[in-house]
Amino acid sequence: APRGLLAPRIAVNVSPLQLRRRDFVERVREAVVLDQAAPGIDLEITETLIMEDIEDNIVKLRELHAMGLSIAIDDFGTGYSSLRYLAKLPVQTLKIDRAFVITMLGDADTMTLVSTVIALAHSLRLKVVAEGVDAEEQAAVLHALQCDEMQGFLFSRPVPLPDVQQMLMAGAAAPL
Repeated sequence: APRGLLAPRIAVNVSPLQLRRRDFVERVREAVVLDQAAPGIDLEITETLIMEDIEDNIVKLRELHAMGLSIAIDDFGTGYSSLRYLAKLPVQTLKIDRAFVITMLGDADTMTLVSTVIALAHSLRLKVVAEGVDAEEQAAVLHALQCDEMQGFLFSRPVPLPDVQQMLMAGAAAPL
């Protein structure tokens, strides 16, 4: 790790062009320096993109998972997943799209969807991450619904690389 810092888990969004490439898995393998430990990378692929060529994508995702990469379905709830395939996909995380998070407090139907997605994910032994959490009230409700993780402006705005390095150095210097 540069400057002796331990790298945190990193999420990488996969574009449609990347996933559609026949050599996608091999390119990822070349880009990731694998050692004895898991590489600490989460690949985030939108629900719509995964469902585009589901059978081929299941094969690709299994190969990536076998390399130690974690796979997340990003923007879950905005596409048209088949529950049959959801159970077959080698994914570890569902990310609830921010559109649901920002409207759930004012819309009972959306709240029901968020609650149902969390319960469904947990029944499939998946971790759930809520995107777009901007208010304490949202975080409190998601916590009560047993959402595993949250991300959004409530926790941090986007941070430029030099600031990330400073944050990591400050964290490395802090006592455990």
